[in-house]
Amino acid sequence: MSHRKFSAPRHGSLGFLPRKRTKKHRGKVKSFPKDDPSKPCHLTAFMGYKAGMTHVLREPDRPGSKTNKKEIVEAVTILETPPMVAVGIVGYIETPRGLRSYKTVWAEHLSEECKRRFYKNWYRSKKKAFTKSCKKYGDQSGVQSIDRDIEKMKKYCKVIRVIAHTQIRLVALKQKKSHIMEIQVNGGSVIEKVDFARSLLEKEISANSVFSQDEMIDIIGATKGKGFRGVTFRWGTKKLPRKTHKGLRKVACIGSWHPSRVGFSVARAGQTGYHHRTEVNKKIYRMGLGEDEKNASTGYDTTVKKITPMGGFPHYGVVTQDYIMLKGCVMGPKKRVITLRKSHRIHTSRVALEKINLKFVDTTSKFGHGRFQTLEEKKAFLGTLKKDLATSA
Repeated sequence: MSHRKFSAPRHGSLGFLPRKRTKKHRGKVKSFPKDDPSKPCHLTAFMGYKAGMTHVLREPDRPGSKTNKKEIVEAVTILETPPMVAVGIVGYIETPRGLRSYKTVWAEHLSEECKRRFYKNWYRSKKKAFTKSCKKYGDQSGVQSIDRDIEKMKKYCKVIRVIAHTQIRLVALKQKKSHIMEIQVNGGSVIEKVDFARSLLEKEISANSVFSQDEMIDIIGATKGKGFRGVTFRWGTKKLPRKTHKGLRKVACIGSWHPSRVGFSVARAGQTGYHHRTEVNKKIYRMGLGEDEKNASTGYDTTVKKITPMGGFPHYGVVTQDYIMLKGCVMGPKKRVITLRKSHRIHTSRVALEKINLKFVDTTSKFGHGRFQTLEEKKAFLGTLKKDLATSA
């Protein structure tokens, strides 16, 4: 068969092999953005929790496009991003085999939600984690050893990262164990990096201090798990004819007689979903503050309303903390922890540099066909109900 590449290309990408369950529930940053010493010191990543989706109305600013200055509706995802807390500093030195951690300095006080991450069973444990490192701050020799480690970092290290954890108790989740990650510090000299990281210890880091409105970022996380699925669903192979013996959602030929084994590139049934994935170029449409009562209002829609839809986000609840609104979808189910990273690329395209001006953010109920944006609007439309009379009586 000539030109098989065009007449019958393979199904599914081999670039994502092996398709198995990830070991990393939390998205791992495998490479941080390239450092630029000319810029001021800044953090390059953050973590948030997927709350759900809604839609927004806006007018694109794209001269020459058919949609220019015309209203369009776009799907957006809401990520709840409570402030993270810095609890440590790690310095890395360069070796012939890559980076190696050289010194680690921990903060004096670590919260219980952070310590829980270091235990399999917190209830049965003796809860002794970090008791010795905390005592260093109590005596003169301990403080001097910390200062020595800091000075060695400034002298020998090439990469400085901050150890930070999420404040999971601020989110509407049952889990009490926070998620911890290393966040690389970029910009400035190594001495400035270490001083910057030390100034953050035991302090809250907000998402606003890492990202900004209209920025293009990357997201990392684990996709929704689908379990063991057949070859038609997993690889998108063609179904066999109707009268096929022993089923038609199969691959007819899984290889030649010789070599007498099944090739790795042959589509087979197996685990689908719960894979570790990185998605690039997600645009930030809005960064809302949790205490702002009008964090879902716009210049056109001045209704006082918060981002949480009526009845809450399905399978999540109420968003009470700061949030990030991203264009499009995000991997994983609701409540999944998502790692946000600054983009590797220098963006020059018109879409990437476009300023986003939202006209309307939808807050109707996501259970069924929502009609009302706020509870006040619903009461004004329906009037006094029987249950209102019963409560007032």
